[in-house]
Amino acid sequence: MKIALIANPHSGGKKGKKLIPRITKKLTDHHIDLDLFRTQYREHAIELARQLSPEKYDGVVSLGGDGTNFEVLNGLLKFHGNGHMPPLGIIPVGRGNSFARDLDIQTVEDAIAALVRQKPRQVDVCSFTQDKERFYFVNIIGFGFVTDAAGTAARFKLLGRFSYVIGVLYRTVRLTFHRMVLEMDGTVVTGKNCFVEFCNSRYTGGNMLMAPDARIDDGFLDVIVAAPLSRSSLIGTFPKIFKGKHGDHPAVSFYRAKQVRVMTTPVKVLLPDGEIFGKTPTEINIHPKLVRYFC
Repeated sequence: MKIALIANPHSGGKKGKKLIPRITKKLTDHHIDLDLFRTQYREHAIELARQLSPEKYDGVVSLGGDGTNFEVLNGLLKFHGNGHMPPLGIIPVGRGNSFARDLDIQTVEDAIAALVRQKPRQVDVCSFTQDKERFYFVNIIGFGFVTDAAGTAARFKLLGRFSYVIGVLYRTVRLTFHRMVLEMDGTVVTGKNCFVEFCNSRYTGGNMLMAPDARIDDGFLDVIVAAPLSRSSLIGTFPKIFKGKHGDHPAVSFYRAKQVRVMTTPVKVLLPDGEIFGKTPTEINIHPKLVRYFC
């Protein structure tokens, strides 16, 4: 078996840099041949994936977090989507590693075992538009409070997981709402909004169970819509996301859709697979079983 390993040394607070030599040794010990490509800057993984000859490999594997996988996925689908597409893999060393959980991969050892097993599963891929360009994600995209909190947390990323606590508290104090129009498979939902998340998989932010019933191969987006909440309700409800119980609050609604058109006032920033990238308006689609992932 031969893989292209696209590794992010800066993932997990530069944990990736320390782990790359150990992980590559473990892979070769399991008789996995590899070509190693190290990212050097933001979006470099897109360029590395674009430059690959996918037909040379039995798998293309990202070593990093959700963001590294996001870049590798886009590099492959945007530039090689009409040709041979080998299975993809994730070696999780990022802060979140949310999507890997739905592949039953939570450790480096799990990831290596999945590669050795060589039995990939088909996975849905989602896309969103920016102007006339299409981008892809496999985990989640959202806007509103959750995204804004993540944006604030990014300014304190050296504090690790505590940075997100800071983001949530800051955005709660400065709580604002926006108006939205969602057209989901012809059904229109409008009104003031706190946040919306469009989920292909169950988790976000590592272990937040945003979409408890989501499946990565069912051909549907799970859409979570939170209407305006008071600050006290938000503080009381937000921790319930970690157990998937946030739907108990009457302001939180769940939908399922294959296509969603999104408009907001004011314009809101998007957060695809943990990356602060893009803005509303956008159109989101699901592409059933478009790729395969080692699991």
